[in-house]
Amino acid sequence: MSGASTQHNGAQAGIKSVSYRQLQVFVQLAQSGSFADAADRLHLSQPALSIAIKKFEQLIGGKLLSRTTRAVQLTAEGRSFLPVAQRLLRDWDEAFTDLHNLFAMQRGKLTVAAMPSFANSLLPGVLSAYHKQYDSINIAVLDVVMEQAVEAVLDERAELGIIFEARQMEGLDFLPLFDDSFLVIMSPEHKLAGRAALTWGDLQQLSYVAMNRGSSIRNWCDQALLAEGIKITLVAEAGQLSTVGQLVAAGMGVSVVPAICRQEMQGRGLRCLPLELAQGKRVGVIKRSRGSLSVPAARLLEQLQQMDWQQLMAKNR
Repeated sequence: MSGASTQHNGAQAGIKSVSYRQLQVFVQLAQSGSFADAADRLHLSQPALSIAIKKFEQLIGGKLLSRTTRAVQLTAEGRSFLPVAQRLLRDWDEAFTDLHNLFAMQRGKLTVAAMPSFANSLLPGVLSAYHKQYDSINIAVLDVVMEQAVEAVLDERAELGIIFEARQMEGLDFLPLFDDSFLVIMSPEHKLAGRAALTWGDLQQLSYVAMNRGSSIRNWCDQALLAEGIKITLVAEAGQLSTVGQLVAAGMGVSVVPAICRQEMQGRGLRCLPLELAQGKRVGVIKRSRGSLSVPAARLLEQLQQMDWQQLMAKNR
């Protein structure tokens, strides 16, 4: 290796060793123009200040200040570097202020993925309570079908997801919150609307509106119908539960939806009847198995796990 290369590499290593304090010493000296004044402001002795600036210049490989018996002046290189040093100090201060604010919950962003049945029913109340306590956290909600909520958490587009428990959740932790049941929804004029509750058998040969194939709710319903030997008449399919509700409200048939959709479906004027003998599903929070949560996400998870879900579900009925 040549001497020039060795000298260049040494200078590069020195630059990487520059500290916040050394930048602060240089800027203070440049602004005050006096060792005595700068030393006083930095709470250093003048000899210590002189040593600090000398070491700094040695690290960067050149003079930034010219000294006289009465004053300190910037060299041409010093005048060029001063605004850069001031910017670096500002960036440093802002970076650690931002970090402190994140830990102190004074500022930050949180993205949550939630299946529509939860996003349209219980999530607004959850996030309202969270916002009252942490009003500087910006919250983004991905209200997507369950399968996309899982993908959003795995792809790190969301820190937390709220879904029904699924069989395959590799790479995720599922933390249960409550058990949900199922409802049969229909127009108030439907011939079964006067009943107090229904079973799978009551759906035999009825016109039926379903979620799209591949969705978890569709899979569960198809499996239950098959196990019971029930044949329905499929008249329409939709990708969102809200659309299913609209189709049922238009008189196209009946459908089976999670009980947490009750308030939304009743708001559409639909009759909601409990589906008896139907196995319920657990609703819970998912997060990535590896890695830690941000402070905002950890606080929301704590809130979710401490909530009285039975009481909230009762209000939703």
